[in-house]
Amino acid sequence: MSKRFFLKTAASLAAVSFLGLAQAQTTPIKFQLDWRFEGPAALFLTPVAKGYFKDAKLDVTVDAGNGSGGAVTRVASGAYDMGFADLAAVMEFHANNPDAPNKPVAVMMVYNDTPASVMALKKSGIKTPADLNGKKMGAPVFDAGRRAFPIFAKANAISGVSWTAMDPPLRETMLVRGDIDAITGFTFTSLLNLEARGVKATDVVVLPYPAFGVKLYGNAIIASPKLIKEKPEVVKAFLAAFTKGAKDVISNPAAAINDVKARDGIVNVALETRRLQLAIDTVINSPNARAEGFGQVNGPRLALMASQVSDAFNTKTRVNPDAVWNGSFLPPKAALDVLPK
Repeated sequence: MSKRFFLKTAASLAAVSFLGLAQAQTTPIKFQLDWRFEGPAALFLTPVAKGYFKDAKLDVTVDAGNGSGGAVTRVASGAYDMGFADLAAVMEFHANNPDAPNKPVAVMMVYNDTPASVMALKKSGIKTPADLNGKKMGAPVFDAGRRAFPIFAKANAISGVSWTAMDPPLRETMLVRGDIDAITGFTFTSLLNLEARGVKATDVVVLPYPAFGVKLYGNAIIASPKLIKEKPEVVKAFLAAFTKGAKDVISNPAAAINDVKARDGIVNVALETRRLQLAIDTVINSPNARAEGFGQVNGPRLALMASQVSDAFNTKTRVNPDAVWNGSFLPPKAALDVLPK
């Protein structure tokens, strides 16, 4: 065996060994979104595209979803390590499955306010929550706004509402056709969907839940207790990399949409840029978010939400706010300073 051959073989083995070591040090994370690859998905796709997760020794795979309830159950089943879901859905799962061994925990608040609102066409005559008394409303049965409507109704003394259920693509169509008087939905979803159906934004009445006495939190990053227990440093690294990416997205939504486009080539760039900006303006960089701090929650507000969800969702057991939230993995406050003043 020649000396040159020996050296080449040794170098090759060293390279393979180094590659194996590098791969061993990288932790795979399966992440479940709450919805399709639309504008707000940039919050997770941008840190992937920019290599922020990779720099944190994480191999993050982001998959589209079909609702917060699905995201919660998939993390609970162990199919996904982390996800993005409405905090009310997390609370409901906890309270209805007290003996479940793997109840997901919220580790970072992203939508400080619920994006849910009631929307109606101006020609309906609906101008305020009081105008909803006795009206026919519509939304998918799993819609976050519909699930939380009893809280909105109680805060605004609304009664006599009847509901029509439909698949998500039909919600705005049925409102435009006049089959129903009003709908519930995420503002940045349904408002733009109505525009896509030929309705001018100026012809839509939007009654955001936070503006009418409903101070629910919205979507949070959730993690499985197994991951939290076995690899707490991974959760911490994920949140640090996400925060870095979120700062980029918030400061330049137009550029961030390119990362969504790269993942789903058929998205309408202009529409999704508007959707992302609307999400930032209404629920990410909201007054409550600036007051409480990005990623964080307020204890009494969280406890109030737990009580309201227990009542509105008629859960088997009462929601324990301390069980659904763990803020110990958040980056330092200086790193969380990502919201424009």
